[in-house]
Amino acid sequence: MRDVMEKLAVWTGWLGQAALWLSGIGLVLMTAFVFAQVFYRYVLGSSLFWAEPASVILMGWFIFLGAAVGIREGYHLSFDVLLFVLPEKARLTFFSISDLVVAAFGFGMLKYGWLLADKMASTTISGIGVSGAFRFVPVLAGGALLMIFCAERILRRFAGLPTARFGDDHEAAELEGAAPVGEGN
Repeated sequence: MRDVMEKLAVWTGWLGQAALWLSGIGLVLMTAFVFAQVFYRYVLGSSLFWAEPASVILMGWFIFLGAAVGIREGYHLSFDVLLFVLPEKARLTFFSISDLVVAAFGFGMLKYGWLLADKMASTTISGIGVSGAFRFVPVLAGGALLMIFCAERILRRFAGLPTARFGDDHEAAELEGAAPVGEGN
């Protein structure tokens, strides 16, 4: 099981890196679109009719993809006061319960994002001329990634491998060579 999880971690690590790159590209593009819109409106006295809807869609992409990667890398907040007094095995059980709750939230994003996309499929986003369903594709992608990354975290724990948690010193673990980001205790 341990070997399988280590191989899976390579794949999910690649998936996380791809999601971060897409998020970063989306953030840069959104910033460029907003800058161009301001320039056109206030300097040239015109307007880019597509800039606002495109920027909003890009914002959805970098928010939902970035949030999912934050789960994988252990950078999301958690409330651990009770966990400090519990034995190690109980803590790991609570960590897995927490990951199950987040995965259930990801499933909800996937299910209800699909319903919203289906309901809006017949509409068109003015300014860019694509289906209204496209607004909800980032919700679907983010929900799917949440479920994948939470499953990875639970399976890693089951295999006896460490998972990163908010508050862990990610940079120190990398410098010491203890574990790559997303793999620390």
